[in-house]
Amino acid sequence: MTVRIALISATPAAIAPAETGLAEEFSEALAWNILDDRLLADAADGLTPPLADRMRRLIAYAIDGGADGVLLTCSLYGPVVDSVASAVPVFAPDSAAFQRALDGGYRRIAVLASFETAMTDSLARFRAYVAGSGIEAVGVVAPDAFEAAKKNDLDTLFTALRDACDDSYDAVLLAQYSLAPAAERLSAALARPVISGPHAAAVALKAAIGGDPA
Repeated sequence: MTVRIALISATPAAIAPAETGLAEEFSEALAWNILDDRLLADAADGLTPPLADRMRRLIAYAIDGGADGVLLTCSLYGPVVDSVASAVPVFAPDSAAFQRALDGGYRRIAVLASFETAMTDSLARFRAYVAGSGIEAVGVVAPDAFEAAKKNDLDTLFTALRDACDDSYDAVLLAQYSLAPAAERLSAALARPVISGPHAAAVALKAAIGGDPA
């Protein structure tokens, strides 16, 4: 059975990682990309009520268009999911990744992003998610990774992420889908787990829509 998954993105750099996650973990899914490339720039001051409304309209558009599930690929807009009532699964970008991090038995996790706003948003939500678990979450920013991800310059992306990390973390949680292409290489270089959203979300979508988790 083929199902249609709407991927709502704020940057073209998030599209390929999200599609790869679906292809590898939920092969029955057909990706439908919906891109609003002003969502990041317009969120310079955070997730305002008008921006939240805009994202809800995009979600409604996807559902009205026949999506069997919706995945937001921008972490800044993840909280909007909590205010959406839908007959189909609507997933925040990183909720499944947060659960993987919580279940991993880690004590100190770096929440790694390519710019400050994404880091502070993801860090706050991850800390709330793991509250009471004993996990120490630390925010880390790799500024050079932002342009590298936009240009799909994977070598520079990997180097920027690697250089931002130190040996004090048990695991690294990538705060943005655009960083996911470097996850496997970064994990090998750091010799510790690197958790990214696209694959975890694809597994969760498959389970929610009726398939068995991979």
